[in-house]
Amino acid sequence: MNELQHKGSRTLETERLILRAFRPEDGAAMYRNWAGNPHVTRYLTWPVHESEAVSATLTAMWAGEAEMPDRYQWAIVLRSLGEPIGSIAVVSCNEAVRSAEIGYCIGETWWGQGITAEALRAVISYLARDVGMNRIVACHDTENVRSGYVMEKAGMHFEGIARAGGRNNRGIVDMAVYAILADEVLAVNAALTETELP
Repeated sequence: MNELQHKGSRTLETERLILRAFRPEDGAAMYRNWAGNPHVTRYLTWPVHESEAVSATLTAMWAGEAEMPDRYQWAIVLRSLGEPIGSIAVVSCNEAVRSAEIGYCIGETWWGQGITAEALRAVISYLARDVGMNRIVACHDTENVRSGYVMEKAGMHFEGIARAGGRNNRGIVDMAVYAILADEVLAVNAALTETELP
């Protein structure tokens, strides 16, 4: 596949999660579950939301973009809760090399449970298999070690440190770069499928 086949934010499902496009009414859950918590936003590029209205404005904007085929922005909905507990999105795309960078965040209550890695694996698989991305990248502030664990659990490989390569709420920071290529994703998926056969 030489060109991307943009399909947008189609609903993706995993054992514990439903990844779906945002809805205008998700603002309350966004503010309550993650965006209003400064611990969540410490390593992110956007500031903590000061009110539910800020979150509502953002979810309304994302909902308006939900039908755009080249936008990839999902609410991470925990099945057992029935509402969003975080978000995951393609934050940049280089069509010339069929590369996408993914960003994500999740509420503090759900840290350390493998939920973000579960969401990341689903998005990586979708982008490689259905959209035609050849290279999928994710980066984290080197101080945010847990985010690196998420990337590793999702099958990504550490590629190096971009010194002073990013800016977030801590200022200019070193960034750890992880990536996975489409053939690696498809090989893992094929192996999983084979082990699941009766």
